[in-house]
Amino acid sequence: MEYHIRVKPGEVARYVLLPGDPARAELMAKRFDEAKEIAFNREFRTFTGKVGGTPISVTSTGIGCPSAAIAVEELAKCGADTFIRVGTAGAVSPKVKTGELVIANAAVREEGTSPQYVPLGYPAVANLEVTNALIEAGRRLSVKHHVGPSVSKDSFYSEEPERAPLAEESAQRWKVWQRARVLATEMECSTIYTLCGINGWRGGGVLAIIGPIGKIVDPHAGIDKAIDVAIEAVKILAKR
Repeated sequence: MEYHIRVKPGEVARYVLLPGDPARAELMAKRFDEAKEIAFNREFRTFTGKVGGTPISVTSTGIGCPSAAIAVEELAKCGADTFIRVGTAGAVSPKVKTGELVIANAAVREEGTSPQYVPLGYPAVANLEVTNALIEAGRRLSVKHHVGPSVSKDSFYSEEPERAPLAEESAQRWKVWQRARVLATEMECSTIYTLCGINGWRGGGVLAIIGPIGKIVDPHAGIDKAIDVAIEAVKILAKR
């Protein structure tokens, strides 16, 4: 049994959805057939069930890259190899609106966890098969979505640069990411993608936009659509 997630091999599916909130894990599991709660320890809550006859699991990871890394590594030891981050994000690009989705095909590694595994020169890129399945799912469900990179960070409130001693530098950094056509900001994708890349697993992410940088307009905006897209993507992957 894995130390943090309290799951044993055989108790999770190949495909795992990764929300942050344990309550959201339960919400996702309600979309499964034959859903069963496997474990709930700390921030890690796991359910396993089926969608369209395909086994699927969901495990909450808490907030940020360190706990997301723990979840992914321990889930992989239990047999999972395809991970889809399903969560909320802030819009970096002014073209991305509240309630829309971002399918993150890559992530800027502006966090401290992934460099513990591999130097920053290594790209945090989502798996192409998973990304294409998410895009196809979005189209099938007629869900407004954007495809592009996110920036993963360690501080939630760094989106409010006036709170920090390096206020001017922080504000300038967000302008740089906008000019670089980064679409969204969140706190997990880069480490999930990096871990998947170096281990031969598959990672992807679909993000529900809850507001622009530094402002939460609606904390629940788009999350149901993100869940629908992620589950549809698993169905697509299972047929390939």
